[in-house]
Amino acid sequence: MKQIITIFLIVIIFCSCQTDSKPKEVAQPEAKTTTKTDSKTDEWISLFDGTTTKGWRAYNGDALPAQWIIKDGALTFSTESKLETDRQGGKDIIYAAEEFENFELYLEWKIPEGGNSGILYHVQEGYPGPYEVAPEYQLLDDLKWEEINNAKLEEWQKTAADYAMYTPDNNQKIVKPAGEWNTSKILFTPELAEHWLNGKKVLSFVPWSKDWEERKAKGKWKDFPKYGTFKKGYICLQDHDSPLWFRNIKIKKLPS
Repeated sequence: MKQIITIFLIVIIFCSCQTDSKPKEVAQPEAKTTTKTDSKTDEWISLFDGTTTKGWRAYNGDALPAQWIIKDGALTFSTESKLETDRQGGKDIIYAAEEFENFELYLEWKIPEGGNSGILYHVQEGYPGPYEVAPEYQLLDDLKWEEINNAKLEEWQKTAADYAMYTPDNNQKIVKPAGEWNTSKILFTPELAEHWLNGKKVLSFVPWSKDWEERKAKGKWKDFPKYGTFKKGYICLQDHDSPLWFRNIKIKKLPS
């Protein structure tokens, strides 16, 4: 009987030792997660938030032309305001608070039937118009412009083109009718520039490359020696004397 009790105690002691020898699980700290969206949020600089035109003024001017007003949260070019000012010359406007070099620019826009405008960057002043020196993301009513103006457009004149330089991929391009809001994005670095329209990348090119230089030399800009030569400058919204609407304009600086 004593032998049985002894064996029983040995088994209990052995099992207890085995249990204690197992490594104890240590609670790990909860991993922190950072979404891509969250990491970008604080990097955006608002150029227009729907409440103020602070920072905006006329190209080669010192004030905002009277035609540019805020209406229903949009930065609007109002043709109804023509008679309220005697300002001569063009009414293109620039965000003059800061110049940008490498960037990602996002905005939302709409135009009327037959409307025409553009977004220019690396703008420098002192020239007759910003288009003489600055690349332009073209904005146009592709669907009705030809009919209304009784004229034929080249592909480099249509929406999302790098005006007179590179044409968008029509297989990716989503064209919305006049009066509907569109989204556009320009991403610019010396290694690559991209144009996006309504969530789709529609063109890309390498700035100042051999191909870029050849296109400039033989195209519309051959007689404009300063075109595209500035690597830093203002953001510009172009007036073509038709109603325009812009909202949620923001930009993010990219590394030099």
